[in-house]
Amino acid sequence: MAATISAESVSLEAASVIVDQALVKGRELKLKPLAVAVLDPRGCLKAYKAEDGASLMRFDIAFGKAWGTLGMGFGGRELERRGDSAELFFNSLQAMSDGKIVPAQGGVLVRNQAGQVVGAVGVSGDVSDKDEACAIHGIVAAGLKPDTGDPV
Repeated sequence: MAATISAESVSLEAASVIVDQALVKGRELKLKPLAVAVLDPRGCLKAYKAEDGASLMRFDIAFGKAWGTLGMGFGGRELERRGDSAELFFNSLQAMSDGKIVPAQGGVLVRNQAGQVVGAVGVSGDVSDKDEACAIHGIVAAGLKPDTGDPV
């Protein structure tokens, strides 16, 4: 089910598909309650849902996963690798961003068919690689390309 997309920003329709389909994937995998945030390229919230039972910090974590990928320009896997190898730098980023960056899997850049970044998705609730699988599923369901930070 492809959603209408803008060349420069994930549309509200596409963001809604991403959120809903990420949650569907989480239910299929029998994951803990998830929270899913979709941001536009400016880092502004476009769509968000949290399942019943999602814990208090889930919005902040999902938002931080997505926001960090946008801010650094690469997906959560690469963000996590760099965070592990450059602790001082990432501590500085945390301070500069008021703690908004969460360098972990589950933050995925959203690219259009031309390869432009049109937004980002953050999923939180289960282990990070399963969160990421849900984000990827939602992005693909919206007819867009996920960028996890790993080479294609």
